[in-house]
Amino acid sequence: MISEWSTAAGRTLRAVRSSTAPMTYGLIALCCLLFVLGPASGLTPGYGSGDGLLTSQRAYFRRWGVVPAELFTSPLREVLTPATALFVHGSWVHLLGNMLFLFVFGAMTEERMGRVEFTLFYVGCGCLALLGYAAANAASEQSLVGASGAISAVLGAFLYLFPRARVTSLLPFLFFLPLRFPAWVVLPFWAALQWAAAEQSSGGPGVAYLAHLIGFGLGFGYAWVRYGRKKGPKGGSGRAVVGDGRAARVKAAPAQAPEGENQP
Repeated sequence: MISEWSTAAGRTLRAVRSSTAPMTYGLIALCCLLFVLGPASGLTPGYGSGDGLLTSQRAYFRRWGVVPAELFTSPLREVLTPATALFVHGSWVHLLGNMLFLFVFGAMTEERMGRVEFTLFYVGCGCLALLGYAAANAASEQSLVGASGAISAVLGAFLYLFPRARVTSLLPFLFFLPLRFPAWVVLPFWAALQWAAAEQSSGGPGVAYLAHLIGFGLGFGYAWVRYGRKKGPKGGSGRAVVGDGRAARVKAAPAQAPEGENQP
C-alpha cells in the first residue's frame, strides 16, 4: 500500500513539474490531499463517526480557519489563520466546486503571470478576501474556511486578461445545453449572482459571499494595475477554456456546512 501511494505521488509530482501551470495543479493536489486527510472528508477513521466526527470537524475548522471575533484580539497564531484557511474545505461539494473553478481559470492566468507571481497573487488576494470578510463581521464566532476568495481573485484577473476567451457553460434553465460565451459575459454574471446572494445572506453558517466579491474585485484590480494594456491577445484564442455555469451555482450554494462554519 505504501509503495502504491509513493508511486502515485511520484507520478503526480512529475506531471505537475512538466505542466505549463505547475502551481495551479499543485494547489489543486494540495487542497485535495489535505481534505482527504482531514475530518470533513469522512475518510479518516481516526476522527471517529457520528457526533464524534462532527465535533472533530468543528474543532478542526476552528483551529485552522478564520474566526473573526478572535482574529484581531487573540495571540499571533490567529494572524496566520487566513493563510491556513485557504487550504481547508468544509465538504466534498465545497472542495470540488472550488477546484473546478481553479482548474478552468487558473492555468491560463498562471501562464500569463508566471509561477511565482501567480502564487503570491493567489495567497495574497485569498488572505485579503478572508480579512475583509472578517473585518465586516468582526463579532462573528463562525469559523471561515475555503479557497473561494483566492479563486474569485483568479476569476477577476482572468476577466481582465482574457475577456474574450470562450467559456463553455451548462445552463439549467436551457436543459443543460453546452453553450459558449465570452468571459466578459460569464464572469460578470457570476459576480452578480454573488452580489445578489450576499444581499440576502444572514451572516450565519453557510457561504461567505462577501469574500467572493472582495476576492473578485482584488483580482480584477490587480490585473488592471499590474498589466494595463500589456494583456496580449484579448481573446485568449491560443487555448480553449472549458467552464461550467452550473458549477458557479454549486459554488454559490453548496451543501449545508457543519454548524459553526462559513465557506468562502
